[in-house]
Amino acid sequence: MTSTDEDFPRGGTLSKPAESTPAVQRPEVDNLFQSNEATETKKRKGASKDDSKKLKKQKTGKEKEDGLTLNAAAKCVEILHIKNLKEGMLMLGCVKEITDFEVTVSLPCGMQGFLSIKNISDSYTKLLSEQLDAEDTEEICSLPHLFFPGMVFRCVVARLDIARGGSVSIQLSVNPKLVNKALTSGSVKAGMVLSGCVESVEDHGYMVDIGISGSKAFLPKKAVKDKHNIPEELKVGQYVTSQVEEVKNDGRVVRLSVNPSALAQAYAESQQGWNLTNLLPGLLVKAKIKKVTKHGLILDFLSSFSGQVDFLHMEPEQASSYTEGDEVRACVLYVDPSTRLVGLSLRSYLIQPGTRVDTVPAGGDRIGEVVQGCKVTTMHHMSGAMLQLPDNSMAFIHRNHLKEPNTPSNDNQVLAKPEHTCRVLDFSPMDQIHFVSLRMSMIEKLFYRYHDLHAGQIVEGTVSVLLDHGMMVHLSDHIKGLVPRTHLSDIILKNPEKKYTEGMKVKCRVLSVDVERKRLALTRKKALVESTLPLFLSYADARRGRVSHGYIVSIREFGCFVRFYNDVRGLVPVSELSSEPIINPKEVFYVGQVVKAKVLQCDPEKEKMTLSLRAAVEGDPEAPPKPQFDCVVGQKLEVKVVKKAVSILEVAILPADARAVLPTMHLSDHMSNCPLLWESLQEGDTISNLVCISKNKQIITLTKKPTVKWSLEEGVVAKDFSDITVGMQLIGWIKNMMSYGVFVEFPYGLVGLAPKSAMTDKFLSDATTAFQLGQTVIAKVTNLDEEKQRFLVTLKVSEVMNPEGDAETRLIRGLQERRAVAEMLTSRDGSDLRQQLATLSVGQKLKLTMDQMKDSSAIFRSDDLDGATILATEHHVTGVTLTPGQKVSAVILHVDIMASQVHVSVLSKLMGKKKSLNEESKYTAMVQHVDREFAVVSLEETAQLTVIQTTRHLNDTCIFESDKLKPGVRLSVTVLRPSCQEMEGLPLVSWERAAPRRQHTLSESHAASKGRRFGEIVTGKVRTVKPTCVLVALEDGITGSVHVSEVAENVRLGSFPTSLVKVGSVVTARVIGGQEYTSHRFLPFSHPNFKYTIPELSLLPSKLDKSVEFKPDTEKEKLKSYKVGEEITCFVSKYNPNRKSLEVTTDPCISGTVDLLAMITDPKDASHPEKLYKLGQVVSAKVVEVNLNPQRFVVSLNGIHKLEKGGVTLGMVTNVQPHVGLVMKLPFGATGTVAITDLADAYRPNPLGAYSKDQLVRCYLLESENNMWKLSLRPSRLNPEKAKPAKDPEVLSVTELKAGQIIRGYIKSVGEHGVFISLSKNITGRAQLQQATKYFVSSYTVLAQHLPAGTLLTTKILRIDQEEKLVDLSLLSEATGKPDVLPESLGLKLRLIGKEKEKHDRKKKKKRKLSKQEEADEVPKKKKKTKKAKTEDSDSGVEVFFREEADDEDKEDPKAKPAKKAKPSAAAPSRLQVSAGFSWDAGLSSLKPAAAAQEAESSDGEDQEDSSKSQKKSRHELELEKKAEEKALVQREAELMDPNLRPQDSAAFERLLLASPNSSLLWLQYMAHHLQATQIEQARAVAERALKTISFREEQEKLNVWVALLNLENMYGTEESLKKVFERALQFCEPMPVYQQLADMYAKSNKTKEAEGLYKTMVKRFRQNKAVWLSYGTFLLQQGQSDAASALLQRALKSLPSKESVDVIAKFAQLEFRYGDAEKGRSMFDKVLTSYPKRTDLWSVFIDLMVKHGSQKEIRALFDRVIHLSVAAKKIKFFFKRYLEYEKRHGTPESIQAVKDKALEFVEAKGTEAAC
Repeated sequence: MTSTDEDFPRGGTLSKPAESTPAVQRPEVDNLFQSNEATETKKRKGASKDDSKKLKKQKTGKEKEDGLTLNAAAKCVEILHIKNLKEGMLMLGCVKEITDFEVTVSLPCGMQGFLSIKNISDSYTKLLSEQLDAEDTEEICSLPHLFFPGMVFRCVVARLDIARGGSVSIQLSVNPKLVNKALTSGSVKAGMVLSGCVESVEDHGYMVDIGISGSKAFLPKKAVKDKHNIPEELKVGQYVTSQVEEVKNDGRVVRLSVNPSALAQAYAESQQGWNLTNLLPGLLVKAKIKKVTKHGLILDFLSSFSGQVDFLHMEPEQASSYTEGDEVRACVLYVDPSTRLVGLSLRSYLIQPGTRVDTVPAGGDRIGEVVQGCKVTTMHHMSGAMLQLPDNSMAFIHRNHLKEPNTPSNDNQVLAKPEHTCRVLDFSPMDQIHFVSLRMSMIEKLFYRYHDLHAGQIVEGTVSVLLDHGMMVHLSDHIKGLVPRTHLSDIILKNPEKKYTEGMKVKCRVLSVDVERKRLALTRKKALVESTLPLFLSYADARRGRVSHGYIVSIREFGCFVRFYNDVRGLVPVSELSSEPIINPKEVFYVGQVVKAKVLQCDPEKEKMTLSLRAAVEGDPEAPPKPQFDCVVGQKLEVKVVKKAVSILEVAILPADARAVLPTMHLSDHMSNCPLLWESLQEGDTISNLVCISKNKQIITLTKKPTVKWSLEEGVVAKDFSDITVGMQLIGWIKNMMSYGVFVEFPYGLVGLAPKSAMTDKFLSDATTAFQLGQTVIAKVTNLDEEKQRFLVTLKVSEVMNPEGDAETRLIRGLQERRAVAEMLTSRDGSDLRQQLATLSVGQKLKLTMDQMKDSSAIFRSDDLDGATILATEHHVTGVTLTPGQKVSAVILHVDIMASQVHVSVLSKLMGKKKSLNEESKYTAMVQHVDREFAVVSLEETAQLTVIQTTRHLNDTCIFESDKLKPGVRLSVTVLRPSCQEMEGLPLVSWERAAPRRQHTLSESHAASKGRRFGEIVTGKVRTVKPTCVLVALEDGITGSVHVSEVAENVRLGSFPTSLVKVGSVVTARVIGGQEYTSHRFLPFSHPNFKYTIPELSLLPSKLDKSVEFKPDTEKEKLKSYKVGEEITCFVSKYNPNRKSLEVTTDPCISGTVDLLAMITDPKDASHPEKLYKLGQVVSAKVVEVNLNPQRFVVSLNGIHKLEKGGVTLGMVTNVQPHVGLVMKLPFGATGTVAITDLADAYRPNPLGAYSKDQLVRCYLLESENNMWKLSLRPSRLNPEKAKPAKDPEVLSVTELKAGQIIRGYIKSVGEHGVFISLSKNITGRAQLQQATKYFVSSYTVLAQHLPAGTLLTTKILRIDQEEKLVDLSLLSEATGKPDVLPESLGLKLRLIGKEKEKHDRKKKKKRKLSKQEEADEVPKKKKKTKKAKTEDSDSGVEVFFREEADDEDKEDPKAKPAKKAKPSAAAPSRLQVSAGFSWDAGLSSLKPAAAAQEAESSDGEDQEDSSKSQKKSRHELELEKKAEEKALVQREAELMDPNLRPQDSAAFERLLLASPNSSLLWLQYMAHHLQATQIEQARAVAERALKTISFREEQEKLNVWVALLNLENMYGTEESLKKVFERALQFCEPMPVYQQLADMYAKSNKTKEAEGLYKTMVKRFRQNKAVWLSYGTFLLQQGQSDAASALLQRALKSLPSKESVDVIAKFAQLEFRYGDAEKGRSMFDKVLTSYPKRTDLWSVFIDLMVKHGSQKEIRALFDRVIHLSVAAKKIKFFFKRYLEYEKRHGTPESIQAVKDKALEFVEAKGTEAAC
């Protein structure tokens, strides 16, 4: 009975060992003298049930005629099965995937093998071993350097391993010794194609290992020509396929070639000696088809070989055209030497050597996909079946996957079934086909690949194993995930094995999936698994205000990091951890803790997020609570101690009682005094003279460090990162210590890193021992990282400058602090002993009694100091004989009040009479006592004692014991003050070691270099000449440096001073300084003297004169010597391409910067400014800016140092504002604007099209207003001598204009008051609407549509108001001689003018007299009409066209009554638009002040008014007028009470807003009121008031205001102002509507680039929102980007849930109909409805679209499809009705009758069900 464990190409199970399987009888030796055409060998043991088929060794008959064969042909062609594989079998493989240590190889027939890094070649294995043994392992040549995906190569089955679960793992090898095992040196012939691996790289070529003993193969480098498949430089181990060019010495020397064209034609020939033992896969052969079978072909090749081609390796297009006797080209696919079975391939991608095989199918990766509607096309009983997928592509089903395991196979049943559902298992690159399975167990698997899982998903699995770092859970056979140890439970489990056992079913939630690395992270935390809060799967999901569960992954001093899903993480600052202040978060939280966090801020692009735990618990307040006390950094404060903690004091600021913190380390500059001061302070004590150093939302931090306070008072601080510059010196304190360096904190919360190498001048082994936490230090900035906002500092004493007198000042302050502690303890304790101790001082003499000796120290007692410990150490009793009870005199060295201890000395030299000291006198001193940072020293031979500090510099470190001061150490001191009152009369001295111990040095010469004195004359030989310096080797071996400025005097501009010095010449120099250099040549970086100081030299003759003494100038002094505007000589030192700036130097310690605009004068030089200036070149510069704090030195190379009116300079375009002009960046940090009328002397359409951002242009400086320059680009300004006469001259004032003048200008805006035209940068003219066109226009919008802003027009000046500076223009063709601005194609009627208008007026007057009585009765009605007519005919210029007689009666004198605004029409569109004529889409200049509107009255109106006044009215008319006035008054009162009436002034608006503060419409009307008066800022202010006033619950009302504000900024603001409003709107509104509104604005205002960029952001951030994808698609199709819309649809389908796919495709299809290609839309609908035929809603939409866009033939065909659907009869009835309606409208009687007949047939077929 056959085994039920059958073959599967990707690996199956083997339940029986190989030896138990009955072997198929195969001929070991063929009969060479017998023809055997039909003698066939099975490829493997038959796997079908018919096991009785045996192979026949010989078969006689007529087949003998065909010739003889060396191997038997197969009886039945079948694919190669995995159980037929044997070790040593040769195969052709293709690289599928590559990792560093293993290559996954695709083998024929869907099999897969693995090539280990150990199985490449012997030479490669040896190289790896050598590299691993070496210390430097960076240059290891890994497998990705040797192989590439799709690469085809020969391999051999090295081993067949049985993996866990019984599957077979195929281990391969490409070792030439195994692949070419059957070849010998004698069998190698020219023309053979062999494979090998590079053994070594030689000068002229490569030695190639071809695996043949005794043969050396050489591949010349010149033969390596193919750049695609053979890299330029082959590496050891590289696999190469080459052709034998020449064989020498009987095969001992072989020359190879890799010419692609030669390899493509290199067919294996019988003359080359190929036989069954040495035949290799990959060989090209010419074969003849011997037999054609259903399952493949049998071929004869090499005259005596037989091989088979299975159906997978026949060309699909030619499969049916193969016939017996045809000659074909074939490639050897595999060779089994034991059975002599040869497999061949006819596929084109294998027959053409050198081509790369596609590892991914053309249709994309479909592995794991479940496909329905598949049909079996061919059944191959010994192999499997071919399956046709719905897209007509073919797939292969292995015979094992035609049925379920352990069930009998039924091929006929599979073939008879019309449709199948399958799952795609894999894609075989070697076969270029998908392998699928029909097993339901495979199809129903939830998880087949890691691609099927996504973060946040709830899954169930089985516990497989418990590890130290977590638990492995299997979700399926091939998918497993890790539950980290911290995620096994909500709490940390100490013994997880007690809760989990192997085989246990568990429910988990997916944390993250890494598909490429096949890693899955799971969690068992109940709070995460059962969480109902929204999941943060990406940063786009973490919108502001959303709350979700996360877990803590890291806890730092500044807060906690919380992670969510897919490695989305955010920071919870300390202030947001809790409502109560938390000093140390580690005491409250732990890693792995699940917390509920709320998003405060999120930046998806930068992947940064700020969270709050406090807000998630308390709810979201409208705004963060403001601190009760608004304090400023640097402000002096007085506080009261509220609470004492170990490392901090909680204080309350007086008198506001605001809470703050005072860290213990900030009580003093002396770290030893800090705990003393902390101990002496009690709750309730008041501390004065504190300073605020930083503040955040909740915590104010204070300091009492005197040095830090001094830096804040003097302004030696940087307030933010932008203030920091390289070389700046700052005062800070040690914040944190790490192994790689220390972090230094500065005021305002800035933190810099001092790397280990920059901490001290001495060798440092442990960075954490050099400084103390909180120690005050002086830091100098050395490096800036502007992108990451980080900076590096140095703390080296040699590189930072100590403030003058700092050491003595700090000493006095430290002693004063100790005295203050003593006083506070004494006053608080009140004990007699402490009061007595407080009166003692250093140097005071006491009468004591010897008590006892203890540990070489003497203990004394005193009657006055009862209870105190008085002792003298061994050093202070040396040479003195003491006995108990002896009375002695002693001098006090130190008093410790807290420990009640007094240190004394009984040495006679300290007890003598004190001698007086002189100021500036020098003495030798000896250390007598050391107390941490203070030491007591005695001045020898004077009996004087004093106190010094143990360190002379804030940054001094005592790393070595030898550096520390100890009793007995001698010092050299200088008396500064013989008696210092602050030190209780002790002398104030400065000190240094008397005999300083020599440090470890690089060499004696380096020690000497450190001892070089300033001003010393030295001689040396020039070693190196660089553009900016000269290196000189001095006589004692030291290398000195000569700066370029110190080489020669009186240098010539443009010269290179260092070129005057020749290498090898002897020079005499003078030491003028020193600088620290790094040497990589002599010492490793771990050496203590890795850095050393080299002398700075000068070769200037003026400085070599010994008689001349010169003092070193400091950097500040040199900077002070430069004056702004001064012309100086500089030397080019560096060009910075990123900033496009030049660095120049004037001195060894002074360097300045030159910006691009101050560097060049011609815009052509902007692309490569570095070509103008070479390193070391002498240039002349002018000083632009000199700043000492922060240090800044800026110069200019273009001859100017400041901008002046009338000058010409270069400018850079920073912004192009449509229809307005250019915004420019000018030299020296200035900015300016260019009006659209100042761009050229001759106006042209679209003048801004020639300019782009970052473009450089020459500008003329007109004038400066509010630090903003007005500029001009007119040639007449820039170069008046060469400029041509201006076609459009510049207009500077209204006085230059004359009535009747023809002038051109650009349209600024079109509004109801007329067309506004820019005549110059400050003059705007207006053409009333009746002067704009000869046609009658009912609204200004007709003009606005045809005259967009920026249009160039020719106008004529009608009149000029000099006082008001108003210019009236005319655009009429009779005035300008140009065509009318409106085209005739609009079909507008001409306006009445001249005699026609007079005739019409007379006719109207006559009619009024005849019907006077009727008019009197209708006065009220006419009054109302008059008001309306008045509004329409006000000086907006819109004339009424008289169409009917009734219109004549409505026309009245326009000045009969004051003008009133029209009420809004009820039919007006309900848009964010105000009824008074203001539109959010209008231009700014279309708005006119009310005063201007009232002055623009027509002359006709005035004449009519005069005539009406002259007529005498009757008594009856007067009574009627009185009644009408009363009625109008009543009506006016009613209108004022009407809330729907639009107010006319600000007071009315304010009154209405008091009643309706939440009405966005009212606020928008108020904004429009200001915009009509061109009051932009007032409109902005109203919008801001609205946002503050409208209740936060009225989200839609607030959104309306935000949209209006965005519209306003889009039309009238700048990009920056619009961006700021947009960012604010995102914080306060739902982001999605805000994004959508702004995108719509961009699209309407033709800002295509901005709209597209915004849409790209939207689809990233809101990828789960269907509306975003549809909106983006609409935009792309409206822009004509159909291809981009198609690509967007594919992205949308991947991002959105699968249930949304159908609707999304349908929507995109509708968009294609409307904006794109209707044919494409029809095709999309066809595909969707083919898959989902029962979606009648989509059918209905499809029909509607086809009726609009399709032909009658297509529409009728569509209806015929619909009425034959298998859906409910009622729905079919609906479609029949629509069909009939369509035919009634567009068809004929015959077509109508045809529809009725079809309906009748349907009713008859469905019976009563359809009739219902």
